[in-house]
Amino acid sequence: MAEKTAVVTDKAPKALPGIYSQAIKANGFVFVSGAVPMDPVTMEIIEGDIQAHTHQCIRNLTAILEAAGSDITKVVKVNVFLSDMDNFAAMNEIYSTYWGETKPCRTCVAVKTLPLNVDVEIECTATY
Repeated sequence: MAEKTAVVTDKAPKALPGIYSQAIKANGFVFVSGAVPMDPVTMEIIEGDIQAHTHQCIRNLTAILEAAGSDITKVVKVNVFLSDMDNFAAMNEIYSTYWGETKPCRTCVAVKTLPLNVDVEIECTATY
């Protein structure tokens, strides 16, 4: 059985106690829970549009990856959840500026509702 270690940082929004971890390190990978566009200090959803929200989601993922001993360039898989597929192009304008030269594989789907009624949530898996 692979050993697993929870990743915790105050540089990203806190996980809901007893429900999930910000990330788990196991077998050379870090599996990061979905990040919403929440400010890690105020624990409030930031103001702004889908592009501002995409930036904040990725900033939160980056903070968790760094706490795990990884970084954004080591991401191998991303899942993006949008509340409205009409935001796809605007989200991609921001998304494409991240992840380094070799982009990770990705799934992007529209869902009926996201936590706190946000417009985007992003999760990822990386090596460390």
